[in-house]
Amino acid sequence: MRTRPVLVYDGDCRFCTTSVAFLERLLRPDCSITPWQFADLASLGVAQRRAEYEALWITPTGAVHGGAQAVARLLLRAGKGWAVLGALLTLPPFRRVAHGVYRIVADNRHRLPGGTAACALPADRR
Repeated sequence: MRTRPVLVYDGDCRFCTTSVAFLERLLRPDCSITPWQFADLASLGVAQRRAEYEALWITPTGAVHGGAQAVARLLLRAGKGWAVLGALLTLPPFRRVAHGVYRIVADNRHRLPGGTAACALPADRR
């Protein structure tokens, strides 16, 4: 049984990898961080299709939070002032905005600095 949450991200996307590395250095969260390509998704209770679509935060009890809510959980786990920001992202008005911003970034990550063709989601997933 896991005792720490797991953050799962797209390790083939340089934008995602760079973003996660930056957040890991900045926040130093108490969690495991792994690309979905190297994760045992079945044991985490996550389908590959979902892991391809969004970052995931999986709690030790198996609850899965995706996209902006995964980021919110990461911030909450980081503590200090970051937890306040994470908590705000879970509240209704901010949650909706955070989801929209996350989708815009995720759907266009191949166009962002560090993004490559490997970052592009298939057309049916954008």
